[in-house]
Amino acid sequence: MTDSRADGRCGWCGTTDPLYIAYHDTEWGVPEYDPRALWEKLILDGFQAGLAWITILRKREGIRDAFDGFDPQIVARYGEDDIQRLLNDPRIIRSRAKIVAAIRGAQIWLQMRDNGEDFSAWLWSFVGGEPIQTDWADYRQAPVKTDQSEAMAKALKKRGFNFCGPVIVYAFMQAVGMVNDHQTTCFRHAQVRAMAGHG
Repeated sequence: MTDSRADGRCGWCGTTDPLYIAYHDTEWGVPEYDPRALWEKLILDGFQAGLAWITILRKREGIRDAFDGFDPQIVARYGEDDIQRLLNDPRIIRSRAKIVAAIRGAQIWLQMRDNGEDFSAWLWSFVGGEPIQTDWADYRQAPVKTDQSEAMAKALKKRGFNFCGPVIVYAFMQAVGMVNDHQTTCFRHAQVRAMAGHG
């Protein structure tokens, strides 16, 4: 059975992989305000560096399991034994640098929380607290980075996060709905636009 929405969907997700299509149809571009979920997505986007996003999607459940559900309080305490365990886990992206960056990210996330800083509010401040609405007729018209992603990447790096350059950060911003980059012919463009301001 063909999906009548296939023609009205962003071209980047293709038409054959159900995992990719479901991610596009239900997750990508939906405004996310939960601090822990935003941290998890930032870490996953860091793991993606140099790889295709579909690779991460296919491994996401395994990565979540290996990283204790991305609970910052647990991940922040990981030591060398945990790093070795993760390096031997075929379900994840086995990069020491990315694993260490995830652990460091958990520690920074906890420091911010303990200092009374809301990770979500801090990240959303780079877009003025509201999703940026775009009107690209074709997803390929969207930029790979913006002034906002440059500023967020710089601020994240200053905090001590790694694997968060402006291109990775822009992909993160698109995914968590800080910018609505669904092409205007996509059935999700209007749906996602309607979600703005419901955080």
